[in-house]
Amino acid sequence: MRLTLTTFISVDGVMQAPGGPEEDRSGGFEQGGWLVPHFDDDMGEFMAGVMAEADAFLLGRRTYDIFAAAWPTVTDPHDPIASRLNGLPKYVPSRSLEDPAWAPTTVLRGDLVEEVQALKRRPGRELQVHGSGALARSLMQHDLIDVYRLLTFPVILGDGRKLFEHGALPTALRLQQTRTTSKGTTISIYESAGRPTYGEFELAAESGGAQP
Repeated sequence: MRLTLTTFISVDGVMQAPGGPEEDRSGGFEQGGWLVPHFDDDMGEFMAGVMAEADAFLLGRRTYDIFAAAWPTVTDPHDPIASRLNGLPKYVPSRSLEDPAWAPTTVLRGDLVEEVQALKRRPGRELQVHGSGALARSLMQHDLIDVYRLLTFPVILGDGRKLFEHGALPTALRLQQTRTTSKGTTISIYESAGRPTYGEFELAAESGGAQP
């Protein structure tokens, strides 16, 4: 399976508590729910399409707890998001989670890299990560993410936890698709493309222009 990351971020890279004020107040964050005013049919259709590609989910503990408290209450078998989250296998790296009630859930207690590599070797389409900031940063640091789906919302928050932090593994990305929703959210899909390459601009003496 390909490991894909789908994440909502602000223009300044914040991913904390997009869905509501009480979602995650850690660090004194008081701007939860910043995504909600920008949700539209375009975003809903995109997310339904993303979920249709999933064969399993890999979720961080905080995101898992948020999802487990909400999505099981949506019982419509035709709901394109709830039906996938409730019905497909879910994997959660955790040392403390015992007997999860949201089936089918498997708790991963071993080495994260080895566990994820083993999941990726299984047949299927996508092993999807949604949100899960701390987990996503660990996966990025070990070069395990194959596809990044970044939904960038037209808001600057100035505070909060970010997806890409200082010390992130330098990674080249190849843009596969981009679009903008009716409310101004930019959806960009990238494939991981190894390490970045570098160059230097030099001034051309005769033309006065810059050349790579």
